[in-house]
Amino acid sequence: MSLECKVQVFLNNLSEKKAEAIRKALEPDNVDFPENLCFRIEHVGTALVFSFEGKGNIRTLISTIDEVLEQTQVILKVTN
Repeated sequence: MSLECKVQVFLNNLSEKKAEAIRKALEPDNVDFPENLCFRIEHVGTALVFSFEGKGNIRTLISTIDEVLEQTQVILKVTN
């Protein structure tokens, strides 16, 4: 039996400009993901929703989430 985990992270109250900047900056990283990982970005109202899914090694999923959030933090700082 393989462990499957789904995580959603909501970034609320974003301007259209910031949401688009984050989405565009992270889009290239969403290519060639490892086989057991999935990452989606949705723009819902004034929020961006990051959806992560992982099967198997939970550490890989946690590392991926951490990396995406670190990149997002940098993007938010430079778009201020």
